[in-house]
Amino acid sequence: MNKRRNVCIVFLVLVIALCAFAGATHADAAHIIKGDTKENVRMVQQRLKELGYYKIGVDGIWGAKTLAGVKNFQRAKGLAVDGIVGARTEKALGITLKSSGGNNSGGTTSSADLNLLARCVYGEARGEPYTGQVAVAAVVLNRVRSSKFPNTVSGVIYQAGAFTAVADGQINLSPNQSAYNAARDALNGWDPTNGCLYYYNPATATSKWIWSLKVELKIGRHSFARG
Repeated sequence: MNKRRNVCIVFLVLVIALCAFAGATHADAAHIIKGDTKENVRMVQQRLKELGYYKIGVDGIWGAKTLAGVKNFQRAKGLAVDGIVGARTEKALGITLKSSGGNNSGGTTSSADLNLLARCVYGEARGEPYTGQVAVAAVVLNRVRSSKFPNTVSGVIYQAGAFTAVADGQINLSPNQSAYNAARDALNGWDPTNGCLYYYNPATATSKWIWSLKVELKIGRHSFARG
């Protein structure tokens, strides 16, 4: 009996630990990719309320009811049911959220920017060498700093036609630790591309324009160019 009791105790401890880890992981993640600002949360709540997925007061505070409303909406629309308001969920809701990110040229980086950059790395470069993953993140940040592109991480990533991962929905996949590490390394200043603004996979690229760019270096399956 004592042995059986000890096994039960160990099992319960493991269950509690796993629940705590899951809760911490969720708490660390951004609920709204463009930023969990009060204004954005209110906008999501108001739209969910109009559509019948949120029944309580619009207060701009993310809670269990807001999360449940987002998930129920995603389920009804055939979207990935992750409770995160990314590009597809935002579009399906018919709202335009405001980015909370800056230009990431030395200022404070928001958790939303880190999360979105990691999603981009995962969607665009998972399976690539780690340096190649950092390089993809660096290209995004180089564009943020360039006058040719939008000056926020979300603006660059969601620019029409800019990234395949956005077009095919892979931007909404949950990034792994390697993608997060690569995003952090790029945000901390590592740029394996030395300032490149473009990259492409020669095996799949169909754009004549991208092929016209001078290739500065190759990392894994990607060729990188300054433009």
